[in-house]
Amino acid sequence: MARNVLIIGAGGVAQVVAHKIAQNAQEFGTLHIASRTVSKADTIIESIREKGHSVEFTTHSLDAMDSNAVAELIRKIDASIVINVGSAFVNMTVLQGCIETGAAYIDTAIHEDPKKVCETPPWYGNYEWKRREACEAAGVTAILGAGFDPGVVNAYARLAEDEYFDKIESIDIVDINAGSHGRWFATNFDPEINFREFTGTVYAWQKGEWTENKMFEVGREWDLPVVGKQTAYLSGHDEVHSLSARYKEADVRFWMGFGAHYINVFTVLQNLGLLSEQPVKTAEGLEVVPLKLVKAVLPDPASLAPNYEGKTCIGDLVKGTQDGKPGEVFIYNVADHKEAFNEVGSQGISYTAGVPPVAAAILVARGTWDAKKMVNVEDLPARPFLELLGDLGLPTRVIDATGDHPL
Repeated sequence: MARNVLIIGAGGVAQVVAHKIAQNAQEFGTLHIASRTVSKADTIIESIREKGHSVEFTTHSLDAMDSNAVAELIRKIDASIVINVGSAFVNMTVLQGCIETGAAYIDTAIHEDPKKVCETPPWYGNYEWKRREACEAAGVTAILGAGFDPGVVNAYARLAEDEYFDKIESIDIVDINAGSHGRWFATNFDPEINFREFTGTVYAWQKGEWTENKMFEVGREWDLPVVGKQTAYLSGHDEVHSLSARYKEADVRFWMGFGAHYINVFTVLQNLGLLSEQPVKTAEGLEVVPLKLVKAVLPDPASLAPNYEGKTCIGDLVKGTQDGKPGEVFIYNVADHKEAFNEVGSQGISYTAGVPPVAAAILVARGTWDAKKMVNVEDLPARPFLELLGDLGLPTRVIDATGDHPL
C-alpha cells in the first residue's frame, strides 16, 4: 500500500524535498506540504509545475509548534511518513505528533530550544533520545538527522565500519563550501540557526571525553578533491553527538570551512552583542531580540540560489585498522550550486540537505529503513542509502588504497 507523505516546512531545503518527492512520486501515495505560511508552500508547488512535473500536491497551513495540530493534520490526510524540514525548534512537537499517530518521522538536524544556545553534549540526549522508548512502544520509525551533515556523513562512517575497518580510530568530518553567492554577506541557511551553531562552545569527542574550544580557535588546511586547499575550523555539530556514542573509542571531530570575510563579520556581530538571543529594549521602549533583527536584515538564503556558483565538498576522513593493519579512507560528495539551481531552483547547500531525507523516505516506504523505533543514520545499513542517493543526484566517491573512485 502506497504511503502518503507530509513535508513540514517551506524554506530552501523544503523546496528541494518537494521537488525530489515529485520526481519520485511513484514511491508514495498522496503528497502534502504544510507551513505556517501556506503561500510559501504554494510557491514551492508552483516551482515544481514550472519544471514540468504534473504530480498533485496539497498544501496546508500548520503551526508545527503545536503537537496536537500536527497530529490532527496527519490523521486528516492519513500521512504515514512525515519529513520535517521546518525550523529545528519544532522537532519535538512534530515528533510527538508522529508518535501519537504512528507516522514515520524523518528530520535533518537536532532539536533546539529557542531559549538555550549550544547546550552541553550529548544534544540528542537532551531531547530526541528521551522519546526512544515511546517510539519503540508505538512501533514508530523515527530517523534522526537524515540531512547531509548530519545524515550522509553518518552513513559514510557506517560504510567505513562495514567495509573498511574492524576498529575505527578517528572520524574527521569536513564540510567545505567553495561557492560564491555574490552578496556582501549572507548565510546559506536560516541565519538564526546558523549563528547559534557558532556562538557557543565547540565540542569534540577526543580520547574518550568531550573537549572544549572556542569557535575559530582550532583550524587546519585541507587539500580536497575538486575544491583544492581550504581552511576549515573545528566546530561543534550535530553528528558528533551520535557518532561519539557509537564509536566511543574513536576521536570524532567536525570541521567547517570559513573565509576570512565571514569570520570578520561574525566576530563584529558577536562582539557588538547582535548575535544574542536575549531580548533588549530600545530607547523607544521596543523590545527586540538582536539575533532575530540580524536575521531580518540579511538576505533570505533561498534568494541566493539564482546567482550561486561553485561547488561543495563534504566528506569523512576515517582512520582505523583492519586485521591489525592501519589505513584510512576519505568518503565524500561534490555538489554544484548551478546544477542544483537548474534542477530544483535551489542552491547547493539546500540541495545537499534536502535530497537525503527523500532517500530516507523512499527506503522507509520500501521497508528497507522502516526500523519501527528511533534511530540515527549510522544505526541503519549505509550502502542502500548511499546507492540511492547516487540515483537521486548526490553520488558518493571514495579515496582508498586503490585510488579515487565511485562507490
